[in-house]
Amino acid sequence: MWKDIPVPFYLSVHFFEVLNPKQILQGAKPVLSQRGPYVYREYRYKTNITFHDNDTVSYLEYRNLFFQPHLSNGTEDEYIVVPNIMLMGAAVMMEKLPKVVKIFLSEILSTMNQEAFMNRTVGEIMWGYEDSLINAINAIVPGLIPFKGKFGLFAGFNNSNSGLFTVNTGMKNISQVHMVDSWNGLKKVNYWRSSQCNMINGTAGEMWPPFMSPTSLEFYSPDACRSMTLVYEQSGKFKGVPTYRFVAPKTLFANGTDYPPNEGFCPCLQSGIQNVSSCRLNAPMFISHPHFYNADPSLVEAVEGLNPSKEQHGLFLDVHPMTGIPMNCSIKLQLNLYIREVSGISQTKNIKPVVLPLLWFAESGSIEGSVLKQFYTNLVLLPSVLDYLQYILLGLSVPLIMAAAVLMAMPKEKCSLFWSSNKKSSDSNKANQATCAQKLPAVQGTVLQEARL
Repeated sequence: MWKDIPVPFYLSVHFFEVLNPKQILQGAKPVLSQRGPYVYREYRYKTNITFHDNDTVSYLEYRNLFFQPHLSNGTEDEYIVVPNIMLMGAAVMMEKLPKVVKIFLSEILSTMNQEAFMNRTVGEIMWGYEDSLINAINAIVPGLIPFKGKFGLFAGFNNSNSGLFTVNTGMKNISQVHMVDSWNGLKKVNYWRSSQCNMINGTAGEMWPPFMSPTSLEFYSPDACRSMTLVYEQSGKFKGVPTYRFVAPKTLFANGTDYPPNEGFCPCLQSGIQNVSSCRLNAPMFISHPHFYNADPSLVEAVEGLNPSKEQHGLFLDVHPMTGIPMNCSIKLQLNLYIREVSGISQTKNIKPVVLPLLWFAESGSIEGSVLKQFYTNLVLLPSVLDYLQYILLGLSVPLIMAAAVLMAMPKEKCSLFWSSNKKSSDSNKANQATCAQKLPAVQGTVLQEARL
């Protein structure tokens, strides 16, 4: 189960289409419309599995994604108006350059027909599109960006691995099983400004140590470039299997002012979004919950078209506490781009500063079919049967105990059906035999007499 997880995972992607791009350039509030979901079946498998002498095992886990038209609300050929991520990101990154340099670069961008917003297909935004700006950046500043020719938000997500994980096997200490020992050979990352924020904590997010307590769980997410802590919300059942539900606390993406331990993730804006530019090529990218759920209300008010709700946008993990195996999960994140007017870059015109949602996605999966049946039988049904059986046996033993107690309490008198004719028998024996004889029913016919030796 650990090597090839027999759980069907799905990646559901929702895009935010910009309905008023021309008005935004004049300083208007962005108006968004959610499109999708565009659903992909996700297959995971582990390779390069290597066991080490220190009770750890290393592996690479690959993901393959396949579009599912029957589960999607739309096709990959549909066009969507979104921000020109490369241009808008580059504009903010160039903000501190001399103005004359920015004007010169803006003219170059104009010759390449680069604009603040673009109309692309879902497939192009997901998996990559040809962009002359990419070629220009690679020619002017080689190595600045880690890709050539095409740019896509999920281009590095498909047919790729999430890094080399080394985790504990739990051979000597079961409480440490699945816990991450290192990621890409690192005991901690160097993206953030504090040692605590750079720590690699918890598991790789697939399983946790058994015999869990209803407190919290941790995992390291390469996609978010950090460790995450979820907190216990409630106990429940998933198709008859008992679970603990863990959810994201409000402090997960809080800024350093509202939650000082998060100061290491700054520079920050409002609470509810996390700056990930340090692990995303210094581009002004932020992650959050979908629709800015649990975020500062000003983020929701800055755009039109968002309706945050816990039911639709809150992430959760339902874990079987005895084994530490997730039964049902949905990890949801939103990708946002910070855009604004940059003096000297004409393409940005009069854009007011705003954290603009690009898309949100959910990675979801649940145990089902024969795996769920086997899980339920072995870990729920059989223990319940054994539990009831002990009470049944206890109930059956009560009458036997009572009968034994009654027998123990009865007078210890002996009645001899064939009493001895020994002349040496005592008077008391004779009296007892007489009493017993009176109690015995009358016998019709011949009575055998004891043979006297």
